[in-house]
Amino acid sequence: MTSSDGSPATARWRHVVRLAVFAAFLAGLFYLVAVTRIIDVEEVRRTVAATGPIAPLAYVVVSAVLGAVFVPGPILAAGSGVLFGPVLGTFVTLGATVGTATIAGLAGRRAGRDSARALLGTERAERLDALIDRGGLWAVVGQRFVPGISDALASYAFGAFGVPLWQMAAGAFIGSAPRAFVYTALGASIGDLSSPLAYTAIAVWCVTAIVGAFAARHGYRRWRGHGSRREGSL
Repeated sequence: MTSSDGSPATARWRHVVRLAVFAAFLAGLFYLVAVTRIIDVEEVRRTVAATGPIAPLAYVVVSAVLGAVFVPGPILAAGSGVLFGPVLGTFVTLGATVGTATIAGLAGRRAGRDSARALLGTERAERLDALIDRGGLWAVVGQRFVPGISDALASYAFGAFGVPLWQMAAGAFIGSAPRAFVYTALGASIGDLSSPLAYTAIAVWCVTAIVGAFAARHGYRRWRGHGSRREGSL
């Protein structure tokens, strides 16, 4: 292979570099926002509260954007609980979660989908599309139950692999509902963590974590079994 312009080698490296730059940008954004905490969430909450009757809608929009730049979701959900209580706050949190998934999925799709497909090759890309058609929605739902994975980062990855935006939005809504309630309820009961609401939220969190752990284990075993069957068929 040659490295002249237009050659397969050059085209492949362009896709590699494009994905590497995108990954580095996300890593830098994650460090600045989630690690160094350059965004003052308390100030954001006070600003939203000052908007009066439109505060719930304003918080949905602001939280969706902040979530897409890696402000931790539990902090945003807790703020929703403080501002709006456990019931309205949960719906506000879910709206923001769907917004974050849509923003991140669209950005990942535009920035990385063509390069990801080019590196996978036509056959693998078509096989991936078939897998997404069959289970893309439930892959998004399942990811939301697995603890320790950044929802925004997963949404960027899902977008880069071509998961449709409607699956991203619906999957985020379904899969995030338990955790949205948990963190919003904990925020709403921050002044009395011994209240029944706080205990209920902790119980739901425990059940969600257990379900997520089993779902991750089951998904990994299915993936390994699928890989073994493919190798045996070669």
